[in-house]
Amino acid sequence: MPLTEGPADAVANTYAKALFELAQTAGGRDQAENVLGQLEDILELARQNARFGEFLSSRLIPTERRAPALEAILKGRVDDLTYRFLQILNAKGRLGHLGPITTAFDGLVQHAFGRIEVDVTTAQPISPEMLEEIRARLADQLGKDPILHPYTDPAILGGVRLRIGDQLVDATLASRLRQLKNKLDSDGMSRVRAKAASLIEGAGDA
Repeated sequence: MPLTEGPADAVANTYAKALFELAQTAGGRDQAENVLGQLEDILELARQNARFGEFLSSRLIPTERRAPALEAILKGRVDDLTYRFLQILNAKGRLGHLGPITTAFDGLVQHAFGRIEVDVTTAQPISPEMLEEIRARLADQLGKDPILHPYTDPAILGGVRLRIGDQLVDATLASRLRQLKNKLDSDGMSRVRAKAASLIEGAGDA
């Protein structure tokens, strides 16, 4: 079975909180961010390599057989805390839940250190100068350190779409055109209804 994808749940939050507390004790912000980066790298590898993803998540592989393989693959290549945490997940049969756990851990890191993830989508690749201008404006407005992830989508035609955490700010040309069309449609129907009402009233008077 593939790794679980999706938002954090109660199980993910419990493991993420325990890992965050261990990281804070071991090395504070630097340690927490290192662990987060390594978990994200492992997840990305699992997404790209189906065999590795199956190795992590398969319930057909006994935990006692997976443990030495994890040691051979990861020990010395990731922080000791990351390695020990993955071995704990293996022992508890929770390695397949690594995606939501990492999502929950990421949320704790962002909240604790005043950072916020922002997806910036434009029709064409955005210049570093414009990206920095957006970052500075968001930092001023949000009072947090925005971590920007630029994307391109020709379908938006122009403007910019921002996803700030779970909030969407859509200032794209495509969005404005949709709004204009909806307004014209609405106004048109209003005129039709008004005309119909006038004709009905006139018929009644006759």
